[in-house]
Amino acid sequence: MKYYIIAGERSGDLHGSNLIKALKKNDPNAILRGFGGDYMQNAGMELVVHYSRLAFMGFVTVIANIFKISELLKACKSDILAYKPDVIILIDYAGFNMRIAKFAKAKGLRVFYYISPKVWAWNTGRAWKLKANVDRMFCILPFEKDFYKGFDWDVDYVGSPVLDAVKAFHLDPDFLGNNSLLTENKIVALLPGSRKIELQRMLPVMAEVVNMNPEYQFVVAAVKALPDELYAPLRSIPSVKFIYDATYDLLSYADAAIVTSGTATLETSLFKVPQAVIYRASSIEYFLGIRFVKVKFISLVNLIANRLVIKEFLQHTMTPVNINAELKKILEDESYRKQMLSGYEEVYKILDTGSASENAGRLIVQYLTQEDRVPERA
Repeated sequence: MKYYIIAGERSGDLHGSNLIKALKKNDPNAILRGFGGDYMQNAGMELVVHYSRLAFMGFVTVIANIFKISELLKACKSDILAYKPDVIILIDYAGFNMRIAKFAKAKGLRVFYYISPKVWAWNTGRAWKLKANVDRMFCILPFEKDFYKGFDWDVDYVGSPVLDAVKAFHLDPDFLGNNSLLTENKIVALLPGSRKIELQRMLPVMAEVVNMNPEYQFVVAAVKALPDELYAPLRSIPSVKFIYDATYDLLSYADAAIVTSGTATLETSLFKVPQAVIYRASSIEYFLGIRFVKVKFISLVNLIANRLVIKEFLQHTMTPVNINAELKKILEDESYRKQMLSGYEEVYKILDTGSASENAGRLIVQYLTQEDRVPERA
């Protein structure tokens, strides 16, 4: 069968690559094409557009790049029609993919969604649009199945692809030596995100925290697809080290982390690294957020645990002084560290339901080849 897959960011690229491997296992004749990144391309998908061209985040940024986004949408639609896939598989990336879902449904194409957009967080009415335009939804957070039940929609919960990726990871034994890191000094991982706007907002604050702590080794999990000048606030500090495409190696050795809210918070927890979560939106985005966001937390760790496991420093509370105080606490207060790590164990147990990509890949092929049969549940 022919599959057209669309992922618009780094995490989607990683999870998309694992899904591709599962699809090929269940469908040896699978032909794959779409939007994504290096991981998906290396897994066997013909890459049309790299996700680095799609990295628009936030209301203001989207408006500023509306013409670029429009052109990419147009190109994607044309490519889909020319390719004539048996199914379109959308991976998160709501703003772009929900438009593609509506287009594809109108054209009579089958649409599957792997990793639901976070419609449960704000503007929950979008769930009706998803139900109208998506044939099958494969969710990766346990509470999403109950959320969609409220819209009379039975979706599949397949488990966490983040946990899959962590379980499959193989540590580079030479990582410390290759990056001149010392085991006797505490290592603090800096995970600023994978989007331009995230780096612009988070790095200046991270740099101030670094300057407050000359005794720690700070290491940045950087992204090759982004222009190096975006890292200037930290590049100007000689002691800060940068690593590329080795975030999991870094987390394997880190004593603590400062993490921009997103998938990385969950990845950090699964590597059992105490962390402080940070996030800052534009004034307009923040105003809209406090009016319409429906959840108590923004980090996946806290959302899954349904309680405060890790501190979240948002908007006006995202100050160097606040973050530094939390960093000191998670590094030096053993009781506080143990409490956070206990919360991590709770999250791990909730998510540990088998391989999400294997479950999703099997179900997708079953749904496509046996439409009239109810497939076995994961």
